[in-house]
Amino acid sequence: MEGTKPVNKKLAAALSGGAVLVLALSGCGDDKNEELDKWAKSVCDDVQPQARKIEDANAAIQKQTSDNSSPKDVQKTDSKAFQDMSDAYKAIGKAVDDAGAPPVDGGEDKQKNAVKELNGISKSYGDLKTRVDKLDAGDQSKFADGLKGIATELDKLSKSGNNALQDLEEGDVGKAMAKQESCKNASAPPAGS
Repeated sequence: MEGTKPVNKKLAAALSGGAVLVLALSGCGDDKNEELDKWAKSVCDDVQPQARKIEDANAAIQKQTSDNSSPKDVQKTDSKAFQDMSDAYKAIGKAVDDAGAPPVDGGEDKQKNAVKELNGISKSYGDLKTRVDKLDAGDQSKFADGLKGIATELDKLSKSGNNALQDLEEGDVGKAMAKQESCKNASAPPAGS
C-alpha cells in the first residue's frame, strides 16, 4: 500500500487548480468608467486578503507533501487549509455580494451567479474539511485510501465551474479590476510556484 505522501502530492496538485479561481480576479486593459472602477476597487480590496489566505493554505499543504509527515500532521494541516479556503471563498462571495451589481449590461445576473458559485465552492471546501477530519489517521493504509477520495473530489472542484466568475470578470469589469492595485497584488503567483 502506498503511503500518504504520493496521495498528498495529488491533493496539493489539485489545490493549485482551485487557487486559480481567486487569482482569476484580475484582467488587463483600462476603462474610463468611474462607477465601474469604484465597484472594482471595493471588490479587489476585499479579495486581496482572501487570495493570500488561499495561497497560504495551499502552501501549507504543499509543504506537508514535501515532508515525510505523519498522517496525523497531514490531517491537521489539510483540515485547517480546507477550513481557511472555505472561509476565504465565502468572504469573496460576500465581497462580490456587498459590492452590488457591477454597472454593466447583465451585471446583476453576473453578480448573482458569481456569488452563488463562490458560496458553492466555500461549501465544497467545508465538506472536504469534514471528510478529512473523519479519516482514520491511526491507520496509514485507510488514511491513504481516504485521501485518494478527497484528492479526487478536490480535483473535480478545482476544474469545476468558475464559469460565473469568468463571466463576471469579462469585458469592462475585467478591465476595471485589472487597474486596481489590490487585484494586481492578489494575482501574484503563490510562493514556491
